[in-house]
Amino acid sequence: MAIEKIMGSETEIGITARDTSSFDPVGNSIFLINALPPAQPVRALWDYAGENPLLDARGFEVSGEHERPSQQDNRAINKVLANGGRLYVDGAHPEYSTPEVSNARDLVLFEKAGERLLDRCREAANATLPAHQQLLLYKNNSDGKGNSYGYHENYLVSRRLGFDRLVEGLTPFLVSRIVFCGAGKVGSENGTEPCDYQLSQRADFFETLIGLDTMAKRPIINTRDEPHADEEKYRRLHVIVGDSNMSELTTYLKVGTTAIVLALVEDGCIRKDLALEDPVRAIKEISHDTTCRRKVRLKRGKEFSAVELQREYLELALEYYATAEASAQVADLLERWQAVLDRLAEDPLSCHRELDWVIKKELLTSYMAKKGIGFDDQRISMLDLQYHDLRRDKGLFYRLEREGYVERLCTDAEILEAIGTPPADTRAYFRGTWSSILLDSGESTVKRIPMAEPGRGTKKLVGEILERSDSVAELLERLAG
Repeated sequence: MAIEKIMGSETEIGITARDTSSFDPVGNSIFLINALPPAQPVRALWDYAGENPLLDARGFEVSGEHERPSQQDNRAINKVLANGGRLYVDGAHPEYSTPEVSNARDLVLFEKAGERLLDRCREAANATLPAHQQLLLYKNNSDGKGNSYGYHENYLVSRRLGFDRLVEGLTPFLVSRIVFCGAGKVGSENGTEPCDYQLSQRADFFETLIGLDTMAKRPIINTRDEPHADEEKYRRLHVIVGDSNMSELTTYLKVGTTAIVLALVEDGCIRKDLALEDPVRAIKEISHDTTCRRKVRLKRGKEFSAVELQREYLELALEYYATAEASAQVADLLERWQAVLDRLAEDPLSCHRELDWVIKKELLTSYMAKKGIGFDDQRISMLDLQYHDLRRDKGLFYRLEREGYVERLCTDAEILEAIGTPPADTRAYFRGTWSSILLDSGESTVKRIPMAEPGRGTKKLVGEILERSDSVAELLERLAG
């Protein structure tokens, strides 16, 4: 039986300034996260002891330098958050990691909390900067100049599942799911065929099927093997092929359907041969077709559109849950998945309240009709970018949301609460995104509490102990008891 699909996401944020002539993305990213409002930081350092990004899921370790920041640098580039998440600098970008969650709706909620938190950092930073140095943040995946930055999903998977089976079962799904989880993008990049508009911001940048890299020769299936949990029992599937989404419903479908398909793969229920002849070419062909009807070739010679491929997975999921118990959320996901595929097959523009790429396309085409211009007009590229602006008073997505043009899943009150409150049903409640938590009680040695089970450390299990403990020493004593 498939294990619980505990999940989380990491979002690299585009950062720039009004005057880019002297803009330093690294320095400004560090400045931004250190402007985190005083109510948020937890007095903690990130422990890198269990990290090894060079381990490959295919059973070997890649050669290379494994750098760990000094304690001083660690304080500057890492902020552990009150909601169990993390805000940090990765390369030249600020990045937000959600806490571990047990379901797709909670992931949407904590991602949205991250957007609010980042915007608060921007406001605090800009309060100290002159007008020409004011910072701007975008939840997108491309700067339009050939550079792409990532959005990474993480799913807990059983170690018993062979990696080859995971690749075989998941690849066609990941390639074709962009028909409903693409963020939309004006133009093409990375030497791909020219187009006016496409479904995905990331598709043009994938160059190989399997690999460890995330910044060069990007693979559709990433092989990083850092479970941040009991390595004998679990894998952490690190998915780098998705877009950063603004729409709550798009994110919900993206991670919810992926978790469902992973359960099917784990339980050996992918009984159809859906292997693609060339997945790297297929993801670009699908992305460049806004009719959602372009066929891609399978290894066995048949041709399917992305919607047809998704229907194959949906049928397997419906068959699976005809005999397996489905939660209310899984039932809702299956219903929404089917409805979206039906509408994409008939008229993709009918998804203009739910799917990012459709919401944005309708916005852009309406503006072009009004102004009598085409996709090649610079104003359209600016509107594309403005859709992802994290300023709630300036971002075009937020404006559509305020005016009731897009469907929502979460309330503003829930999102605000999630900024400072961790999920109650994973170890994020206690805190331990990786394998353990270190507590300094003032004694000669620092105490390490193993956190190898992502489903432990919940409010139900440790809430009372935390409430009754007035010091680290008391907490350690009660945990030992």
